[in-house]
Amino acid sequence: MFDFISVINLDLVWFCLIGTAIFLYVLLDGFDLGVGILFPFAPSEKCRDRMMNSIAPFWDGNETWLVLGGGGLFAAFPIAYAILMPAFYIPIILMLLGLIFRGIAFEFRFKASDTTKKVWDYAFHFGSLLATIMQGMILGSFIQGVKVNNYSFAGHPFDWISAFSVMTSIALVFGYCLIGSTWLVMKTEDITQEWARRASKYVVIFVGFFMFLVSITVPSVDPIVVKKWFSMPNFLYLLPIPILALVLFVMLIGKLNSQEETTPFLLTISLFLLNYIGFGISIWPWIVPFQVTFWEAAANAKSLSFLLAGTVFLLPAIICYTFYCYYIFKGKSGHERYY
Repeated sequence: MFDFISVINLDLVWFCLIGTAIFLYVLLDGFDLGVGILFPFAPSEKCRDRMMNSIAPFWDGNETWLVLGGGGLFAAFPIAYAILMPAFYIPIILMLLGLIFRGIAFEFRFKASDTTKKVWDYAFHFGSLLATIMQGMILGSFIQGVKVNNYSFAGHPFDWISAFSVMTSIALVFGYCLIGSTWLVMKTEDITQEWARRASKYVVIFVGFFMFLVSITVPSVDPIVVKKWFSMPNFLYLLPIPILALVLFVMLIGKLNSQEETTPFLLTISLFLLNYIGFGISIWPWIVPFQVTFWEAAANAKSLSFLLAGTVFLLPAIICYTFYCYYIFKGKSGHERYY
């Protein structure tokens, strides 16, 4: 079987591919989930119809990246998968149930009568909220690290519940609300857009607070993180990241107080990206934080080469389809039923 190990660093390539897939999922499904969380607070039924239609062409395709991230972890880093899955079985199952419930509510709402539509409205909301909270709990517990013994999970099934993971779950709820509301500013008009802009101005305050809170608490998770960010000359090299994040945050507040429609969404994406880069720097090079590096967890080079051969063709196709879908359905969303 062919082997690319002499040409490229397969471990690093797959680590970056999975990291990219996870970020794209958080970004793309994030605004879907954010719209779902905001859904029952919309001022009218027509506004909720517009909100639903704004994500109708995209929501299921966005979850492709979750499949790629999870499947890639299983295939490319089986040791990490074997450690992390038992640690997060419960929140992952709850997250998937939330996503399933949200998907069912999404489809049934289009066919529901006026008397039952409210049921599916709240199902859509609570499914989105449950999935987001569980993602935040997984993130917080992942950053804190899991107990490992001889490359096996050695902790308790409920170790994922902690004050830090609760904080990150609340932070993620507000983060998704921000990206969802700025998406609605871009994709809707009239009353729905005005309401979404007001919601963005409200949510951005909490996002700023939690960005600050997470930034000052993450270094306390492990001394290695403190050394990575605050030792010299690392501090000088990494200082532009928080400075740029602050600049983007101030710009976002300014754009939300203007009549800009697309820029707030793009600035929110940039904020998410900077936070993700900071997160990546903090845990580098661990795929199971502070226990197992991605080099240790990687599969055999021939397996990684075989996987990469297929990914080289499939990944561009997925990316092209995603761009094409967003291009075709660009513009404002109405309140008329799609199907």
